[in-house]
Amino acid sequence: MEMTLRSIADLVAGAGIRAARETGNEPEPALTQPADWPIQCTVGPGLEGAIACESRVGYVNGSKGWLVYRGYDIFELCARADYDEVCWLLLHGVLPNRRELAGFRQKIAAYRHVPGTLRLLMGFPVEKMAPMAALRLGTNLMRQEFTFCDIDPDDGENRRNAEEAGTDWVSLDDDSIAMETPPLGGARAVYEFSPVASSPRMPGSDLQSADGLEACYHLIAGIPTMAAAISRIRRGLMPIDPDPQLSLSANFLYMLTGRRPTELETRIMDICFILHADHGMNASTFACLVVASTLSDLYFSIGAGIGALNGPLHGGANEQVLYMLEDARQSVNVSQFVHDKLQKKEKVVGFGHRVYRAYDPRARVLAPLARLLSQNHAEGQSLFATAEQLEVEMVSRLGETKKIFPNVDFYSGIVYRCLGIPTDLFTCVFAASRVAGWTARTLEYLANNRIFRPRALYIGDFGRTYVPVDER
Repeated sequence: MEMTLRSIADLVAGAGIRAARETGNEPEPALTQPADWPIQCTVGPGLEGAIACESRVGYVNGSKGWLVYRGYDIFELCARADYDEVCWLLLHGVLPNRRELAGFRQKIAAYRHVPGTLRLLMGFPVEKMAPMAALRLGTNLMRQEFTFCDIDPDDGENRRNAEEAGTDWVSLDDDSIAMETPPLGGARAVYEFSPVASSPRMPGSDLQSADGLEACYHLIAGIPTMAAAISRIRRGLMPIDPDPQLSLSANFLYMLTGRRPTELETRIMDICFILHADHGMNASTFACLVVASTLSDLYFSIGAGIGALNGPLHGGANEQVLYMLEDARQSVNVSQFVHDKLQKKEKVVGFGHRVYRAYDPRARVLAPLARLLSQNHAEGQSLFATAEQLEVEMVSRLGETKKIFPNVDFYSGIVYRCLGIPTDLFTCVFAASRVAGWTARTLEYLANNRIFRPRALYIGDFGRTYVPVDER
């Protein structure tokens, strides 16, 4: 087993060497320097190219195929770190020392045990819900359990209890919040929501405390628990309690399958979580920041990210890749399958990316892992053979001319299938790992918050006159 784990590190390191050989070593000057606000940039539809904020969390260079977390190349982290370390890195900006890592793991072990939230969740028809819809609901239920931002000031009993506890209800009015920070707001972001002091609460559950780190820990720990529980409930099984001795990734597989994963499975799941932990200012990350910028709380913000990730243009693509590979496997030959797809101008799922004009670094890591796992998995072996052929066909046709290469979704589905993860849970796995990046970027943005308020170009009419309904 030690040799196998070492071989995984070698596979990832080898992918990093090949990537470095094919790209330059300098970042984009215009996108890697502090801004002198206001700045000028070229903006396309959907805010493409717009600069929303500064960040130290992560960096994506699409033309070179780079992915960097807090200064560390993704290949370096996948070869040497585990997901627990990467979560701390994204949130705190540095890798944890031994004491910090032990403390973090202890806290995560406690926070991923969410029986109250699961009891609330099981009161809904989860078995009839789409997994991502259930996961977003579960996130809101975590908020119900851990926060007090939903106290109704119009409730007479709550008001009396609060007045006895010395809580000022004016501070719960959103009109009283200092809305923004410089250049046009106050000197710092001020959070004026106050919990009822006499109410029992989990330590650190006040999201409007200094930095909200406790809420980040809750979400990072609890969402994988809920994702695994949702899958089991949908299959007519009872949720499994997390094992405090297992890591985040190992626990996810254990709670999902009921079997403690091998070291090999744990390491590969770790790498999958690391690869999906952050990816720049994508749609779901932006959704989180937009909600957080209103001074809502982290649970609502992450719920918005889950909603955005659900879309087939964002997080749902790896499911579609697996279905496509199954179709391609049944065709006369893969070359003809690709030819027919392109002739009909149909999308070949898992190829091309909104940002990358080079080989997606995450796909570089996942491809050899899929090959390794599929060696002992009959269906996976067949799917991987089809995927290899499909990649050769697509890259030979479109790689040089259109810069279209495999993206993260192309091989991730094969890896998940070999790990025993149901296809309908793939996007939930994406969310369970991306919550680390979502929370890190949200905390970072709130430190210098400015509510998002883009404008639209009005291209409608003026001067129209109202006509009574009987005369229309």
